[in-house]
Amino acid sequence: MTPTVDHPFRLGTRSSPLALAQAEMVKATLLAAHGWNEDAVQLVPMLSSGDKDQSRPLAEIGGKALWTKELERALIEREIDIAVHSMKDVETVRPDHFAIAAMLPRADVRDRLIGANSILSLPENALVGTSSPRRAAQLRAIRPDLRTAPIRGNVATRLAKVANGEFDATLLAAAGLDRLGQGNIGVAIAPEEMLPAASQGAIGIDCLSARAEIAALLAPVNHAPTFACVMAERAFLEALGGTCHSPVAAQATVDGATLQLQAEILSENGSECQKGFISFAATDGDAPARLAHQLLDQASPALRALFEG
Repeated sequence: MTPTVDHPFRLGTRSSPLALAQAEMVKATLLAAHGWNEDAVQLVPMLSSGDKDQSRPLAEIGGKALWTKELERALIEREIDIAVHSMKDVETVRPDHFAIAAMLPRADVRDRLIGANSILSLPENALVGTSSPRRAAQLRAIRPDLRTAPIRGNVATRLAKVANGEFDATLLAAAGLDRLGQGNIGVAIAPEEMLPAASQGAIGIDCLSARAEIAALLAPVNHAPTFACVMAERAFLEALGGTCHSPVAAQATVDGATLQLQAEILSENGSECQKGFISFAATDGDAPARLAHQLLDQASPALRALFEG
């Protein structure tokens, strides 16, 4: 496939400011890799179901699929050639006819705290806005007195809710703030204090498995270390089971031909946290599942139940 003005390479994306910024990054990377003209890639913004319903927590209205299903439909109907996703928003188990063919180099994986200089400096019984079960559980593990409540909307909306006093603080992904040119906002939380979500900071490029010509065009822009780490984290999640309600964190890093994966599962109120670590050869595809089973074996029946079915 050779893109032209009449037949551009159609890149599907959500229409939020962050999604569009990420789509522009993918477009620029493709243009540079192939020497294409600016008009060879056309952005096709779409409003996702997750963007349409901002009133309820994501886990209550359909989970991660709400961020991707419109783009997946457009791929199937050949309205777009590729779709760009935040990998954190992509369901762990997907139909075989979709394939994440490439990922850009991973950005900052950390969370940033907005509204205070540290978690420990938050006022007693402070109300933190987060719709993430992981973040809520990790906050309560550090500060059992803290209260959490769902917060939805784009980055600007969430920042405004803290600024107007609706919440004492919130947490946002550092990568998203950086991509919006707002990397100076808030305080970064070290992974040692709050391990990030699996796939956080990674941008994935999706296509139909049957379209080998598309995958071939994406291969030159794939960042292999990011791809290996994110796929290991996703394999861990798949072996663990659970739903969007299950508090879990995971981060893989590359050291030569070796991957190192650290992960944790938590009770919803943070009172129990099981942590683990595994170092394994990049060719050992079963290692993430071994870590998942180790954490489940260590967990209490109540915690283990959060990851069943």
